[in-house]
Amino acid sequence: MTHVQEPVTAASTDLHNHLMPGVDDGAANDDEARAGLLAMRDAGVRRIATTPHVSASALIRRSWQKQLAALDSAWQRLRELGAEAVPEVELHRGAEVRLDIPDPDLSDARIRLGGGPSVLVEFAYFAVPPYSDRLVARLRERGWIPVIAHPERYRGIAATLDVVATWRLAGGVVQVNAGSLTGRYGKEPMWIAQTLLARGLVDCIASDFHARGTPELSGARAWITSLGANNHAELLFEINPARILAGEAPLPMAPLEKRRGLLSRFWSRVRG
Repeated sequence: MTHVQEPVTAASTDLHNHLMPGVDDGAANDDEARAGLLAMRDAGVRRIATTPHVSASALIRRSWQKQLAALDSAWQRLRELGAEAVPEVELHRGAEVRLDIPDPDLSDARIRLGGGPSVLVEFAYFAVPPYSDRLVARLRERGWIPVIAHPERYRGIAATLDVVATWRLAGGVVQVNAGSLTGRYGKEPMWIAQTLLARGLVDCIASDFHARGTPELSGARAWITSLGANNHAELLFEINPARILAGEAPLPMAPLEKRRGLLSRFWSRVRG
């Protein structure tokens, strides 16, 4: 598989991708994993926490140890590929935990980002459950920092965007996909992602890269900097992801203020 090169941007940290070979719907084999690593490097990523899909319900099944062994093996292969192909890129592991049960066990360090307190989570069935803020609060009470993946892609969330603010008040961290800003998932996720940025409700941007095509990070960052929001781009792609990986709270992301030119047109779109 040939990787597709993106323009190089400033060094960034990516907390959501599927590069472990052969364990989920991401990289299918070592060749795709290697191509994915090269594409991430070419997009300016210098620190990766790779996050294969894991269901919270799987963590309490007898079969979990078998699945974990497969993840351990894939992680070792990815480390070897990384050392060979992209030695300048720092690799960490974690998981994207699907919250399909209300009381997940997140005690295994291998499913948390870099083994620290932060854990990438997504709500099951691409829908926000009732009282989702209480679930976020319970995870925080147990010492974990839930990093909530791609809220802009959940069904029906456009009508209830205020729920994202409740997650952050409960101690959650909000991660938006780069591809949502570039239109990869369609107009509605793009509008929602832009609206969340305009309201200051996004803590970091990640690729959700599945080792095919491009990570979309360069395009998303270029869109933000085209609005004159260079400081926002630095927070979203570099500073906050690195802090989250280190188990630290992200720095506040101020709403994008109305300015002339492109940003004014952006606000016109957001406001309808």
